[in-house]
Amino acid sequence: MRVLGIETSCDETAVAIVEAPAGNGPVANLPKGRILANVVYSQLTEHRRFGGVVPEIAARAHLERLDGLVTEALAEAGLGLADLDGIAATGGPGLIGGVLVGVMTAKALAFAHDKPFLAINHLEGHALSVRLTEDVAFPYLLLLASGGHCQLLTVRGPGDFTRLGTTIDDAAGECFDKTAKLLGLGFPGGPAVERAAVGGDPQRFVLPRPMWRKPGCDFSFSGLKTAVRQTIEKLPPDDPGAIADLCASFQRTVGDVLADRCANALALAPSPTLVVAGGVAANVYLRGRLETLAAAHGARLVAPPIKLCTDNGAMIAWAGVERLRLGLTDGLDFRPRPRWPLDPALDPAAAGTAVRV
Repeated sequence: MRVLGIETSCDETAVAIVEAPAGNGPVANLPKGRILANVVYSQLTEHRRFGGVVPEIAARAHLERLDGLVTEALAEAGLGLADLDGIAATGGPGLIGGVLVGVMTAKALAFAHDKPFLAINHLEGHALSVRLTEDVAFPYLLLLASGGHCQLLTVRGPGDFTRLGTTIDDAAGECFDKTAKLLGLGFPGGPAVERAAVGGDPQRFVLPRPMWRKPGCDFSFSGLKTAVRQTIEKLPPDDPGAIADLCASFQRTVGDVLADRCANALALAPSPTLVVAGGVAANVYLRGRLETLAAAHGARLVAPPIKLCTDNGAMIAWAGVERLRLGLTDGLDFRPRPRWPLDPALDPAAAGTAVRV
């Protein structure tokens, strides 16, 4: 079974082809997959001077690059469109201009070559990506942390999620980006802060830990962002180590919050496996904190390879494989969605978007 995946939800244009053993019915014990091609065009150059993603620029870049990346991925995999079993694309959530580009391209390919079309929830791509490279059975507990999302979910299978908690304001990744911007470290902020924190003193600055030791699994990061800004305004100009110390202290604080929330989730919904996915999962320090937490609760931490934590086509193709194995496809009348919660109980409009064949 081979599925081509297209990801255009934000500022990276990505196309991948994933191969997996054919199967149907329950997918918990089917073998993991293999990436035949995974090409990404990063739009950092276009957006860096603005300090963030400009939606119109992103959409135009997707439009200019996507066809060429599809051709490149097919060549890398040594396949033609006739060799594919399905065409998958991010159908939301995301910047709607970019999502439209990816969905319309996938629909055109599916229609022209008589292939099943699969509209993938971008968050489901992250949620299932670990099963592409690791032996992880359902159900498992998931921490999904990125620039736009921070939530804890129980994952029982494709389209079968229960949200335990979410951010009530900002996402963890957005907090990293804001901190990097305030410190002049560049964009994207996550890798910049992680690099700057190396060698810094994580105990020097005491920063607030929103929601820490409170019941439930919700997150909050707006207060931490404000505290970082106030701390930066007071940094001594003649202290060369201040930035490294602040980044290390900030990173430790985020680790405290994530570990505390995950501990509550493991108590609420015990699981032998804690999965962390999304762009924030690429942070090695945070992985270490969560690995220690999981072990303390008798669980193992599993994360995708770092290169598959940020947005990529392979995770979309793999989610397509998982859904195709269950006979779930989408009609060509599917409408791209700027918002699309994973938990169907939180979004009645999502019901009926896929049909069994």
